[in-house]
Amino acid sequence: MDLKNAQLNVDNWIKEHGVRYFNELTNMAQLTEEVGEVARIIARRYGEQSEKESDKNKDLGEELADVVFVVLCLANQTGIDLQEAFDKKMDLKTNRDHDRHHNNQKLK
Repeated sequence: MDLKNAQLNVDNWIKEHGVRYFNELTNMAQLTEEVGEVARIIARRYGEQSEKESDKNKDLGEELADVVFVVLCLANQTGIDLQEAFDKKMDLKTNRDHDRHHNNQKLK
């Protein structure tokens, strides 16, 4: 599914099940919360902290999907075509960073 269709799916879900979008500040707070949950899993599962027993069944994919969902909500409610913005960003990064990363000795 491309980002444009993902935005439409989220918008349809909000209209059918969610009543309305939370306001932008509430969604920003939700996004922060969801990113924190991703950070907790990664820090404990892949970092040096030990993973609590209660966190071992947490699904990183599900938490990343929560982040994507809230980002799509924010894009919808602020009128951003995320597919267009993402494509533009990929072009920028491709042109700006191609040689930079190939020449980075830290990555070899």
